[in-house]
Amino acid sequence: MRILIQRVKEASVTIKGRLKSQIGGGLLVFVGIEDADEEDDSCRLASKLVKMRLFNDENGVMNLPVTQVDGEIMIISQFTLHAQTQKGNRPSYIKAARPEKAIPLYRHFCQETEKHLKKQVETGEFGADMQVQLINDGPVTIWMDSKVPF
Repeated sequence: MRILIQRVKEASVTIKGRLKSQIGGGLLVFVGIEDADEEDDSCRLASKLVKMRLFNDENGVMNLPVTQVDGEIMIISQFTLHAQTQKGNRPSYIKAARPEKAIPLYRHFCQETEKHLKKQVETGEFGADMQVQLINDGPVTIWMDSKVPF
């Protein structure tokens, strides 16, 4: 499981011209699920995500987690995080999990994140054509993979 975390001033997702969800300051998280992923991957990443110290303290040092700044989290599914680009110019998504595996793991990751955050997360819609808008704060962008030790 891979996540791409962006610290944002605000973010929103629109589907078919309709606003699906939006957040103020917090984290926009793109999540990609591969065939090898299990619930343990989503548990570990959700816990780490909420504890990551990505927000500035009173001294301007990134020292506070999202919970200490009353931040929000939006989670968007994105299978392209598992693109393989070694051959040719057309990415391969062979490692990305099929919906029957990915949807339950995506939902589990959202639930685990809510459990650690102690409030609701906003989401997109799995498999939909989404337009995501954001104002990146910093910019701060962090990539994590459950298969890479952390």
